[in-house]
Amino acid sequence: MTPNIETVEEDDEISLLDLLQVVADNLRLLVLAPLTAGLLALGISFAIAPTFTATTKFMPPQQQQSAAASMLSSLGALGGLAGAASGLKNPADQYVAFLKSRSVQDVLIERFKLMERYESKLKTDARTTLEDVSKIASGKDGLITIDIDDKDPAFAAQLANAYVEELGLLLGRLAVTEAQQRRVFFEKQLTNAKDNLVKAEQALGASGVNSSVLKSTGAAVEAVARLRAQITAQEIKLASMRGYLTESAPDFKQAQTELSALRGQLGRAEQSEPATGGANSDYIAKFRDFKYYETLFEMFAKQYEMARIDESREGAVIQVLDVAQPPERKSKPKKALIALMTTLAVGFALLLFVFIRQALRGAGQDQESAEKLARLRRAWTKAIGRPS
Repeated sequence: MTPNIETVEEDDEISLLDLLQVVADNLRLLVLAPLTAGLLALGISFAIAPTFTATTKFMPPQQQQSAAASMLSSLGALGGLAGAASGLKNPADQYVAFLKSRSVQDVLIERFKLMERYESKLKTDARTTLEDVSKIASGKDGLITIDIDDKDPAFAAQLANAYVEELGLLLGRLAVTEAQQRRVFFEKQLTNAKDNLVKAEQALGASGVNSSVLKSTGAAVEAVARLRAQITAQEIKLASMRGYLTESAPDFKQAQTELSALRGQLGRAEQSEPATGGANSDYIAKFRDFKYYETLFEMFAKQYEMARIDESREGAVIQVLDVAQPPERKSKPKKALIALMTTLAVGFALLLFVFIRQALRGAGQDQESAEKLARLRRAWTKAIGRPS
């Protein structure tokens, strides 16, 4: 009889039963090894120094609608001065940036001697470590949260509260809110107007008082001086509006219309102003300058006072909701989580190792079977080729 040799075909698909058989064959390894690794990780976690997290929450200064807005619109000539405060999608993000600034970090490094505490040779390294242990974020509720991690719970609370203190000092040096910006602007304008007013008053006093001329022309001269002061203020307004508005904006066009109207009134007032000559002309010019700077000083003084009132009302006041307290419980390390994650990771790695090893074994057995089949074929070929 001729022996019948059939070719064995390989099946590439792996059945679920085959996988379960592999798991069952290596069940002891897949169970004991992950449990041992998890217990080992749990033991090591007890040797790690605990970390405590202190938390403080506060509400940053709120930019409210200015109480001087109605007064600005009524005066007209000073509306829109000092620039409009640009609206932010989340104003708290600005204060988060202040807290993360190098100015605040350097003060804290010097205050708490963090270079020695963090064993940093360079201040840059101390800043990096401080950023790693500090988590500063703003929530949708508008509150800013500061979390500080440290091995000493009391120090963590001190550092968290120090962040808020340094932010308050920084805001005292910066003009952040709209009222603060207006106050700084009007303070500068008021100082300049005061200096010019003093000079004009001294020049007027040195020229002598001519009561007769003042009675006949004083009202007209004062009206002209006030119009010129309003025109100057309106020009300052337009110059400031160019920083945040285009010339096609309705507010900018309205301001230009108001300036044109004021110039028209000034032209008519100058035509109706009585003419003076001789020695009286010098006195009238100095009296006009005095009234001009006096009007500017009054306008800027009113706006400066209103800006101060708005600033004190809204204020750069930081309202602390939760003062950081030394935490009673540690936040790190989380021993149960470490043990669980280690167990799962080792179990997954071993399961993958077992499957790969079984696949390599299967491939070796298939190769061995193929070699046996090849030897049988050669033997059969020789057998049928030999003469009887």
